[in-house]
Amino acid sequence: MPVRLKDVAQHAGVSVKTVSNVVNDHPHVSPTMRARVQASLTELGYRPNLAARQLKHGRGGFITLAVPELDSPYFAELAARLSDEATRRGFLLLLDITGADPAQERLVLSGMRAHMVDGVIFSPLVVTAEEIAARTDDIPLVLLGERRTPTQFDHVAVDSVAASRAMGEHFVDRGCRRLAVIGRQTRVGTASVRLEGFTAAVHDAGLDLPDERVVTVDGFGREEGYRGMQQLLALPPERRPDAVFAFNDLMAVGALRACHEAGVRVPQEVAVGGFDDNTEGRFHTPSLTTVSPDLGALTAAVLDLLVARIHGSTAPPEHPVVPWRLTVRESSNAG
Repeated sequence: MPVRLKDVAQHAGVSVKTVSNVVNDHPHVSPTMRARVQASLTELGYRPNLAARQLKHGRGGFITLAVPELDSPYFAELAARLSDEATRRGFLLLLDITGADPAQERLVLSGMRAHMVDGVIFSPLVVTAEEIAARTDDIPLVLLGERRTPTQFDHVAVDSVAASRAMGEHFVDRGCRRLAVIGRQTRVGTASVRLEGFTAAVHDAGLDLPDERVVTVDGFGREEGYRGMQQLLALPPERRPDAVFAFNDLMAVGALRACHEAGVRVPQEVAVGGFDDNTEGRFHTPSLTTVSPDLGALTAAVLDLLVARIHGSTAPPEHPVVPWRLTVRESSNAG
């Protein structure tokens, strides 16, 4: 049976009001009395009723981060940074792993997964913009990701079109002419905007991007990158790519493995680039050229917006774009 305030009061020989003042950190309690009550709280193992405290004070001190997966280095690093910064601002970050399941993402939108939290940071993968726009739950929400989202919500993103265009321009500048991508998907989202930017760079250079050099994948993992590169290397020599942009670092690492096994030299025979700047790519051999989003700026922007909404801000929704840079490493730099 849970320990009640009444139980603590009896144990400490004080009133329930005094115990409540100590639990809620009211200033008008003497140090001696506070220590006495705190000793009873500890000895009895009292745990506050978070639901009751939230109803009374209007804030529980919790923020949810809802993401498709956590075994991706990008989401893992993002979660760690958000957790540290949320703690610094007085909040505890809770994780909600949706598994890119439409039903689970709809639960996030409905508020059924977040009834004990003050705000939600949500990176949707499969729900539509129309479903997001129809959200009626009033828990403060900030959206993440490069998908186009309804403008009535705060949304923080990297300009993946511009960043992917920069990757294509880099390949062209180093003399590559048969460019390829690994990462096309049927759904509208990250893959589609990265393909858009890269394709623009290819066409601006007067080159083409035939369908045989655009690899469609089911996921964004190492295995998909490995198989995608095998598919590209199986093309006849005259049509085989001399530069490959994988839409994230995990796929790029898989692609590098396929090149190694096939005896294809990187970057001498094929340059490889990724997106996210994960630690794995930095320490791979060869080290990976990639797009490096500013995760520090992203973290600050997300929490600035969300905390302001939690505290009652009614300002118009904001859509900040996070800075990025193209980090050139060994996988595309022969010199």
